Amino acid sequence: MASALIDASAMVAVFGQGEPHADRYRDLLELAALENWSLSTTWPCVTEASYLVPPPNRFALLSWLGQGAVSVFPFQQESLLDFVPLMQRYTERPRTEMDLADASLVWLATETGVTTVMTLDARDFSRYRLPDGRAFEIL
Repeated sequence: MASALIDASAMVAVFGQGEPHADRYRDLLELAALENWSLSTTWPCVTEASYLVPPPNRFALLSWLGQGAVSVFPFQQESLLDFVPLMQRYTERPRTEMDLADASLVWLATETGVTTVMTLDARDFSRYRLPDGRAFEIL
């Protein structure tokens, strides 16, 4: 069974209004459903997507997640101590800044070994690396 992580940007593409990449990610999620992929995200990604998607689409996004389309992976408060060095390493002001949602997905990839990610943020995810040096496969 295939596995993938889902960034906030992919959720916004699917549930936002007038998003140019909507069809691409809807098709990808349809394929994932047909092939029973294991899909995961984190609460920071859900929060970011929920903020960026206006009602009533926000309610559709949250309902979709609530129905179990994607597993929302929890983390302990102490895990934030793992996020800080990641965010420091990948923040190069003023050009780039790793946000909490991205840090949480890099952390989740480290925890699960899943390095395939649905994201529109190819520039950043192409430079992020796991502790063992593995790169992400961007969908």
